Amino acid sequence: MLERFFLDHPRSVGETYWQHLRNAFSFAISLQLATVACAIHALVPALFTATGSSIVRRLHARMVTGRSRPQRSA
Repeated sequence: MLERFFLDHPRSVGETYWQHLRNAFSFAISLQLATVACAIHALVPALFTATGSSIVRRLHARMVTGRSRPQRSA
């Protein structure tokens, strides 16, 4: 059961547990920064006009475009 909870998913994306932990925390911090920028932008539209969308684009490139997933055997 521990393997299922802690190792299956990281392996499925070609990472060790520790690599996955570091990458996931990196995403979480970036998303928190985007959240704050968007909240400030909601209050003062002239501020942070492109910050949230820039962060989301960068994260998408890291997660989807830039990652090569290991091939699964059938």
